[in-house]
Amino acid sequence: MAPLPLTTAFAAILALATAAPAPAVQLDERAVLPNPYAPTTTTCPTSPLVRPASGLNPSESSYISARKANADKGLAAWLKKQGSFNTSSQPTVGFTSSGGGYRALLETAGVIQALDGRDSNYNTSGLYQGLTYESGLSGGAWFLSSLAGNNWPTVSYLQKNLWEQAFQNSPLVPANLLSSSGLTEYALVTNDIVAKGAAGYNVTIVDPYGRLISYQLLQGPDGGVATRLSSLTSFSNFTSYNVPYPIITTTNVNGSQGQCVPPLNAIIYEFHPYEYGSWDTGVSAFAQTKYMGSALTNGSPTKPGVCTAQYDNLGYIFGTSSDVFFAACAVIPPANTTSSSGLANVLEGLVAKSHQPDFQDLFGVYVNPFFKYPRSTQVQSQSVLTMVDGGATDQNNPIWPFVQPARNVDVLIVNDNSADTTDNYPNGTEILQTYMNAKAVGLTKMPYIPPVSTFVSQGLNKRATFFGCNETGTTFIVFLPNVGYTYNSGQSTFKIEYTIPETDAMIANGNAIGTQNGTAGWPFCLACAVQNKDGASLPAGCNACFQKYCYHRSGTSG
Repeated sequence: MAPLPLTTAFAAILALATAAPAPAVQLDERAVLPNPYAPTTTTCPTSPLVRPASGLNPSESSYISARKANADKGLAAWLKKQGSFNTSSQPTVGFTSSGGGYRALLETAGVIQALDGRDSNYNTSGLYQGLTYESGLSGGAWFLSSLAGNNWPTVSYLQKNLWEQAFQNSPLVPANLLSSSGLTEYALVTNDIVAKGAAGYNVTIVDPYGRLISYQLLQGPDGGVATRLSSLTSFSNFTSYNVPYPIITTTNVNGSQGQCVPPLNAIIYEFHPYEYGSWDTGVSAFAQTKYMGSALTNGSPTKPGVCTAQYDNLGYIFGTSSDVFFAACAVIPPANTTSSSGLANVLEGLVAKSHQPDFQDLFGVYVNPFFKYPRSTQVQSQSVLTMVDGGATDQNNPIWPFVQPARNVDVLIVNDNSADTTDNYPNGTEILQTYMNAKAVGLTKMPYIPPVSTFVSQGLNKRATFFGCNETGTTFIVFLPNVGYTYNSGQSTFKIEYTIPETDAMIANGNAIGTQNGTAGWPFCLACAVQNKDGASLPAGCNACFQKYCYHRSGTSG
């Protein structure tokens, strides 16, 4: 298809900063190999590498069982602080953080801080300890990855020891990356890119993009280069079942056939520590994360016994989930020493150190584990899968994993930091699209979501709202939209540098979202929402909470 015109948003990212000429970096491939970023050949396991999407992965199921026991204790302790709640049984509670760049990362951070009993003293504090699942997309995936990739510290720790300095000197600003102070990062990222290409694997714009974001989100040498999605299973908070199970989502685009922008019903992929794949018809299968990048045919190694390891770099995965470069829908020429360039050109200049620019450079590229897998009818003929920003199909809240029949999530807290309006706040567009897509494919766990006009006219995008009240068989959703309570948190998705005061103010506003800016009775009403499926066992005051916060399909509250 013909290249599409640049969107206003993408044009903004190209014009973010004027770059100095790209520095000359002398490379010796012998010196950079082996490299923790480069995938390597390994022996395949005896267990199946691909499975049908007919239920939960046994490893996930085992983790959830153990996590649920700890989460139940956390929920019971939190509920007892709120009132006379029956804590003999506990629901399964999940949390989703939307896309929206650094805006989403920082607002989500503030919300989680307000729910984390280790990190705040609000009446909402302690609910985080009761979560069983947590998902992130794009900017929300940045937050989740920074949290999980550093073994789930507190937001305060990340704020003071990593984010404040990293965000005010962002290497995504070309002038910073190509300055004398950024040359070390530039050289190390270049070495990583060259090493991956030399190992025989596709390099795209997502590689340097993910690597540079990693410098801001992950601790460890070379921006946490050795942190992989599968390695989260070895972290102490994971092995102790102290934390919710993490899921990152992305969206499929058929880049191998020249498609640029995914349709609204595009396949949604999940990435988690044990596996990656999709529940959607057309894929309906999952593969082992640890062996991502392996060449498989009908679920078995194409070359018997030969698999790939180390492809599942965490930065590459959250870089894919936030990949907005597909909007260019054209080959981006590499940066050179005679012209200035924006971020995309600098990134493509790094890619060009591995190969000549190509259309495929716009996407996150993964060797297709479902090649010739009969169940995966839509992708079985493709040698590679091309993926982009998880919010590219107007499903900017990663709810999709939790409306699948295999996951018994009772209550889902949805923190929406989308930029649906001209001033970069949500208006219900994203959660409505998820409802419409779920209805179209027969997923009945998604509760009814009203039209955007109703959302706006009733102010549902300006306060907490409960969806699923008086509905049976659906997940109960606690919708927490971004509202500028204490700070103008409607910052542009393409703002890629924050001063320390801005970072702190954004997180503080996230606290206000989590606590509903100190609204009287909110923690108690939140507890009612969490325990709503207990029906008659709820304290009498919950009726007033549902009257205030529930949305009913009739179009009236209460």
